[in-house]
Formats: sequence, C-alpha cells, structure tokens
Amino acid sequence: MRVVVIGGGIVGASAAYHLATRDVEVVLVDRADPGRATDAGAGIVSPWLSRSAADPDAFRLYVAGACYYPELLDRLAADGETDTGYEPVGGVQVDADEDNLAATYELTRERAARIPQVGTVTRLTPAEVRRLFPPLHPDLSAVHVSGGGRVDGARMRDALTRAGARRGVRFVTGSAKLLLVDGRVGGVHLDNGASENGGNGEAGTIIGSDAVVVAAGAWCGELLEPAGVKLALAPQKGQIVHLSLTGADTTGWPVVQPPGGHYLLAFPEGRVVVGATRETGSGYDHRVTAAGMHEVLNAALTVAPGLADARVLETRVGFRPSSEDGLPLLGCVPGIEGLVLATGLGATGLTAGPYTGAVAAALAVGERPGLDLSAYDPLRR
Repeated sequence: MRVVVIGGGIVGASAAYHLATRDVEVVLVDRADPGRATDAGAGIVSPWLSRSAADPDAFRLYVAGACYYPELLDRLAADGETDTGYEPVGGVQVDADEDNLAATYELTRERAARIPQVGTVTRLTPAEVRRLFPPLHPDLSAVHVSGGGRVDGARMRDALTRAGARRGVRFVTGSAKLLLVDGRVGGVHLDNGASENGGNGEAGTIIGSDAVVVAAGAWCGELLEPAGVKLALAPQKGQIVHLSLTGADTTGWPVVQPPGGHYLLAFPEGRVVVGATRETGSGYDHRVTAAGMHEVLNAALTVAPGLADARVLETRVGFRPSSEDGLPLLGCVPGIEGLVLATGLGATGLTAGPYTGAVAAALAVGERPGLDLSAYDPLRR
C-alpha cells in the first residue's frame, strides 16, 4: 500500500512516521511555505490548567495529544531519536485573584483524579512560584502541575522526519494537487518543478497512491478547493517574541499561563518565549507589526516585569489553521474515498499535533482510531 502525505509540519511528519511503522510505502510532499505554525509555535504541552469554557470535544483531543507524548518519546527512542525537543518541566497558572486560583485548583484536582498524566497539583505562594520562574510579578500566586511540558516544535518535527526516513519515507519538495479517479483519490499531481529526495524532478510528475493524508495546516482549504471540498478553515496569524536573559539558567523553568490567551515559557540558555497574538482574518500577512509587538510585550511584562531588561532575539510569525467553530478538522472526507484530513488545531497544534498525525495514519490504512471523531467531521457546518 502507498500513502501520500501532503504537509511536512508536525502533523504531517507524524502521519508519515506512523504510516511507516506499519510498513506502508509513504511519500511526504511539502512546499515549505513560510509561516508554518510548527516553526513558529511556542510549544506548550499542558492542557490541564485551562479554565476556559472550550468545547469538551476539543479538550478531549488536546488531552489525548498531551497524554500521547510519553508513548511517542519511547517509540522515537527505539528508532534512535532522543533529540525531540520535549521536556516535562511542569506548568503554572498564575493570577493575583485568589478566587480564580481556588477555582483552577479544584478543577485541576478533579482532572488529576481522572487523568494520571496531570501529575501532582499544588498551590504556590508568590515567593514559591518566583523560585520556579524568577521574573514573575511578586503579587502573583499560582497553581502548579507536575505533568506540564514544553516542546520545540521544529525539533520534534525533525525527529519524526528522521525516524520516518530510516523507515523508508520518501520526501518530495513541491506543490501537490489531488488526483481524483472515479470518486476516490488516485494520488497527487506535482507542480513547480517538484523534486523527490532532493533531486531534480520535472513539473507534472504524478505519484499514484491508495490514500492521501492532507495535513497542510492553514493551507488545506486552498489545496482541497479544486477538488470541490470547501473547508470552514482560515489562517490565524500569531506573532511571538523570543527573549534572552543573560546568565539565567532557564532549563527547568515551567510553562506559565496567565489569565487570558498569552503565555511565557523558557528554553535552555536563557531563552524565554512570550506570545502570542491571535489575529483572525489576517490572511497570510507575514509582517511583524508594531501593534502585535506592543500587545505581546505589554502582556509579558505585566506578568513578568523581570523580563524588562531581556534582549530581543527574534520575532516569529506563524499561521494557525483555525476552524470556524474552534474544533479540529480530522477524519475521512465524505464523498472522496481514500482522502483523510488532519488540520484545524488552532493554537494547540504542538499539544495535539503528533497524536493527530497518528490518528490520520490509522484512518489512511482503514483502522479505527481509539477516539470518537464524530465532532471533528471535516465537512461539518
């Protein structure tokens, strides 16, 4: 059996890898669009502390994604990949409002009773939480979970790609269009001088396959539209700032989730990532804007004034694949046999991306995944 995967971000790389572990012949096609969410995303893997009233169907997938990381790390280690960019550093929800924190604490304890991966749930005083993340405002208390983690999305994607290559995944650089034959996918048609495994190919190459997994993130809609498939999906721009704290040992600092949609998380060698804007209706505008930087830095310095003297290293811009109702688009596409869609994860792509790719791989070979996908119907309206 041969399966083509379109999209080389974390979802597509995961789908290709999991297909290869089934001894399926896999071709991964990617055109390396700038602004891919995998390259820009911060990497929070800690849905446990969320106080939002998000749809429970979405939360269910994000929990499944976070819980899958330990299993995936074991699989990758067995394939010789230990540089995955994932670290279980814990997570904190910070707030100056003790009533809010009390509600978070009770909610998280209830989740921990049902989900062992949440780990230990602890209330922290301002002094205690600042020992874990020193730049924080001295008035902020916290709820801490030991089961929170962070991941460098590009490193995880690269680990999945390398492991897939060792299992025979072939890589093609180019732009793919679906090839349909009698109501089912027959493969893909490659444009723009596509090249396989780095060689020089010719435009117009056709790669036949038994199934196609479309995991091209925010670009899935434009890819499927010529096949008559209209998705309730659009790019949502996120601007994210990377800072540097000279001399700080940030290796074990936890993920920080303040009230609202912003966040802070640290990586080794003094790097602190703060973000992010959520610019709906942005299209594919790659510009770093003054308003975006003001929003991100103002939110970060309000929560962590100790970052005021940090050096600005870089700003990343990514386009989250955002569905109209906030739920992923994941499943077999009705009316086109052999076509699987995996996108729409929004701001949680690095939490649920590897697991979503694993689900897509199962669907492509006709297996039933261990998760009810009815709420994620790709063509729901």
